[in-house]
Amino acid sequence: MYAIVEIAGQQTKVESGKFIYANKLSGNEGDAVEFANVLLTDDNGTITLGAPFVSGVKVVGKILGNVKGDKIRIFKKKRRKGYRKTIGHRSHYTKVLIESIG
Repeated sequence: MYAIVEIAGQQTKVESGKFIYANKLSGNEGDAVEFANVLLTDDNGTITLGAPFVSGVKVVGKILGNVKGDKIRIFKKKRRKGYRKTIGHRSHYTKVLIESIG
Protein backbone atom coordinates (compact mmCIF):
# COMPACT_ATOMS: atom_id res chain seq x y z
CA MET A 1 0.00 0.00 0.00
CA TYR A 2 1.23 3.46 -0.83
CA ALA A 3 -0.11 7.00 -0.81
CA ILE A 4 0.65 10.34 -2.42
CA VAL A 5 0.79 13.00 0.30
CA GLU A 6 1.24 16.77 0.21
CA ILE A 7 3.99 17.73 2.66
CA ALA A 8 5.08 21.38 2.89
CA GLY A 9 3.72 22.17 -0.56
CA GLN A 10 5.35 19.18 -2.31
CA GLN A 11 3.77 15.89 -3.34
CA THR A 12 5.57 12.83 -1.99
CA LYS A 13 5.00 9.10 -2.46
CA VAL A 14 5.04 7.31 0.90
CA GLU A 15 4.95 3.64 1.86
CA SER A 16 4.49 2.13 5.27
CA GLY A 17 7.77 1.20 6.98
CA LYS A 18 9.96 3.35 4.71
CA PHE A 19 11.89 6.60 5.20
CA ILE A 20 11.28 9.91 3.45
CA TYR A 21 13.18 13.18 3.48
CA ALA A 22 10.79 16.15 3.65
CA ASN A 23 11.56 19.86 3.80
CA LYS A 24 12.40 20.80 7.38
CA LEU A 25 9.41 20.22 9.67
CA SER A 26 8.84 21.70 13.10
CA GLY A 27 9.20 19.15 15.85
CA ASN A 28 11.82 17.30 17.82
CA GLU A 29 13.43 13.93 17.28
CA GLY A 30 11.00 11.17 18.27
CA ASP A 31 7.84 13.27 17.84
CA ALA A 32 4.90 11.86 15.91
CA VAL A 33 3.72 13.74 12.82
CA GLU A 34 0.43 13.37 11.00
CA PHE A 35 -0.19 14.24 7.37
CA ALA A 36 -3.87 14.74 6.53
CA ASN A 37 -3.47 16.02 2.95
CA VAL A 38 -3.62 12.63 1.22
CA LEU A 39 -4.16 13.00 -2.53
CA LEU A 40 -4.23 9.35 -3.61
CA THR A 41 -4.09 5.90 -2.04
CA ASP A 42 -3.39 2.52 -3.62
CA ASP A 43 -4.34 -0.64 -1.72
CA ASN A 44 -3.28 -3.67 -3.81
CA GLY A 45 -4.58 -2.23 -7.07
CA THR A 46 -7.59 -0.40 -5.61
CA ILE A 47 -6.90 3.27 -6.29
CA THR A 48 -8.75 5.98 -4.36
CA LEU A 49 -8.39 9.46 -5.78
CA GLY A 50 -9.33 12.53 -3.75
CA ALA A 51 -10.97 15.71 -4.93
CA PRO A 52 -8.68 17.34 -3.81
CA PHE A 53 -8.00 15.16 -0.73
CA VAL A 54 -9.08 11.65 0.28
CA SER A 55 -11.40 11.95 3.28
CA GLY A 56 -10.79 9.89 6.40
CA VAL A 57 -7.23 8.85 5.51
CA LYS A 58 -4.18 10.06 7.43
CA VAL A 59 -0.50 9.17 7.24
CA VAL A 60 1.30 8.84 10.58
CA GLY A 61 5.07 9.08 10.88
CA LYS A 62 7.87 9.60 13.39
CA ILE A 63 10.63 12.21 13.13
CA LEU A 64 14.07 10.58 13.22
CA GLY A 65 16.14 13.75 12.96
CA ASN A 66 17.18 16.70 10.86
CA VAL A 67 19.81 16.32 8.14
CA LYS A 68 21.45 18.51 5.48
CA GLY A 69 21.26 17.76 1.78
CA ASP A 70 24.07 17.79 -0.75
CA LYS A 71 25.86 21.05 -1.48
CA ILE A 72 24.52 22.91 -4.50
CA ARG A 73 26.88 25.34 -6.22
CA ILE A 74 25.72 28.20 -8.42
CA PHE A 75 28.24 29.90 -10.73
CA LYS A 76 27.41 33.09 -12.60
CA LYS A 77 29.61 34.67 -15.25
CA LYS A 78 29.34 37.40 -17.86
CA ARG A 79 31.90 37.04 -20.58
CA ARG A 80 34.34 39.82 -21.32
CA LYS A 81 33.12 41.84 -18.30
CA GLY A 82 35.21 40.33 -15.51
CA TYR A 83 32.08 39.33 -13.58
CA ARG A 84 32.29 35.95 -11.82
CA LYS A 85 30.30 34.94 -8.77
CA THR A 86 30.04 31.62 -6.95
CA ILE A 87 27.38 30.94 -4.34
CA GLY A 88 25.87 27.79 -2.93
CA HIS A 89 23.70 26.30 -0.24
CA ARG A 90 22.73 23.08 1.53
CA SER A 91 19.04 22.46 2.09
CA HIS A 92 17.73 21.27 5.45
CA TYR A 93 15.59 18.13 5.51
CA THR A 94 13.73 16.12 8.14
CA LYS A 95 14.04 12.33 8.06
CA VAL A 96 10.64 10.77 8.73
CA LEU A 97 9.76 7.08 9.23
CA ILE A 98 6.27 6.33 7.89
CA GLU A 99 4.51 4.12 10.43
CA SER A 100 1.00 3.71 9.03
CA ILE A 101 -1.33 4.76 6.24
CA GLY A 102 -5.05 4.86 6.85
